[in-house]
Amino acid sequence: MREGASKDDKERTMTRETSNVPTKTDALRESPAFCGFSVNDLRQAKDFYGGTLGLDVREENGMLHLRLSTGANVLLYPKPNHQPATFTVLNFPVQNVDRVVDELTALGVRFQHYGGEIQTDAKGIHRGKGPVIAWFQDPAGNILSVLEKK
Repeated sequence: MREGASKDDKERTMTRETSNVPTKTDALRESPAFCGFSVNDLRQAKDFYGGTLGLDVREENGMLHLRLSTGANVLLYPKPNHQPATFTVLNFPVQNVDRVVDELTALGVRFQHYGGEIQTDAKGIHRGKGPVIAWFQDPAGNILSVLEKK
């Protein structure tokens, strides 16, 4: 507020400046939104997501489209200077994490082992605060998880 301006002047100015500004939009409410992340090798990604994980994978225009059981779509795109995500990019809720970890381990998937607040056991499963969860990486190093649904 400028020096010497009254509180009423400030309130009038703020009202005049913001009265025609919408507070939200409905334009995206019905949009079929999707997420995506990069990989460094499309063939390896296709083999992993379609073969090892058994997901519905479609290749189109040099990219991969994952169709999840929820109906959601995930776009995987090649990126020459790809850097793996440092956070979980895709979560798979399952009935029994132990069983799925055993199945994926038998297929060659290696689970991450962490200490500290997200301490994992010998199988790579976190059983502390929050859901029972295990993290693993795709061939590009992106972090995925299986977590027990309640």
